[in-house]
Amino acid sequence: MPEKLLEIGSFQYSFAQKYFSDITFRKPFILDVLKSVKTPTLVIDLSRIKERYNELQNTLKEAKIYYAVKANDHQEILATLNSLGSGYEVASSWELEKVLRFGVDGSRIISSNPVKPLDFIDYAYKSGIKAFSIDSFKEIEKIKSVAPRARVYVRLIVPNEGSDWPLTNKFGVDVDTALELLEYAKYQGLIPYGITFHVGSQCNNLKNWFIGIKTSWELWEKAIYRGIKLTMLNLGGGIPINYQYESLSIDDIGSYIEALLKKYFLIKPVEIQIEPGRGVVGDAGVLVSSVIGKTIKDSHWIYLDTGVFNGLAEVLGGINYPMYSDTINKDIIQYTIAGVSCDSMDIISKNTYLPELDVGDRVYIMAAGAYTTVYAANFNGFGVPEVVFV
Repeated sequence: MPEKLLEIGSFQYSFAQKYFSDITFRKPFILDVLKSVKTPTLVIDLSRIKERYNELQNTLKEAKIYYAVKANDHQEILATLNSLGSGYEVASSWELEKVLRFGVDGSRIISSNPVKPLDFIDYAYKSGIKAFSIDSFKEIEKIKSVAPRARVYVRLIVPNEGSDWPLTNKFGVDVDTALELLEYAKYQGLIPYGITFHVGSQCNNLKNWFIGIKTSWELWEKAIYRGIKLTMLNLGGGIPINYQYESLSIDDIGSYIEALLKKYFLIKPVEIQIEPGRGVVGDAGVLVSSVIGKTIKDSHWIYLDTGVFNGLAEVLGGINYPMYSDTINKDIIQYTIAGVSCDSMDIISKNTYLPELDVGDRVYIMAAGAYTTVYAANFNGFGVPEVVFV
């Protein structure tokens, strides 16, 4: 068993080492930044965000990209994407206000959260946003009250198996209920506009897209027979990045989606949308941390100057970040890695392999560009990581 663990650890660390090498190869001077910033600091490569956005746009040429602002709402990122002509998906007045600062027209903004505060719907509609998602009769009535001629798109529930962050329990309806919602929206004077679904964040199961598109087609056809002509298909998010494993590539997913659209939609929807968040910004970020403590209990433990409450909340849902340290020690050790706070839930990882480390050594937490600082709090008096762009 120890030999088997050593083999697993060696493979895991080699993957992380290559991950780090790829980052520094793409932009060599970033290494100096990673070694010099105070810790904890999130270092984000804006050129990598541009690469991912362009790759997605080139793969799904007919799709309009609406960046999911919740993934990382930093102004530098929003500005970078604005320069590329990206649209935005927002869920709150706070997010909307950030986007509007760039003079973005409401036609480039959508809101796909099926349950929205009434004051946000009002603000969004007055700001030029005309399309909102729904998955309940009450939401239709809310939209009708403040946005009487809005377009609505219904959210279908689809499987999220193979997604590291499932999103099936809270939102979405079946085909028959979705059809009833579209009819009710039309009766209320709203404009039935389209269909959306979400395969789950960090999705590595192509079957989810298959079921999502096939189910959307079934609803599309049923709507036609009820006198409702839809024009838009929203593919949601779910584009994955590499963590401690190789994920599906944008090309894998894009080619598969294109084939499915050709198979089921003989006449393509007038508008196809996609809402990447993690898939655009996730692997552009490295959270630079330092070891502040170590001990041996049931296993080898190290403590970092960041943690679950300071930017790494997604570990609570199962995300495993690749980690690397360029210490000269060659012996690979299986570590339990704990965060800086005094809360016992602040465990970053229980099975990460790193060289033997000591207090003061740096640990580079990669794939940290999404859902880190936006989740972070000043819990226990430990601050949110600073952000540096390169």
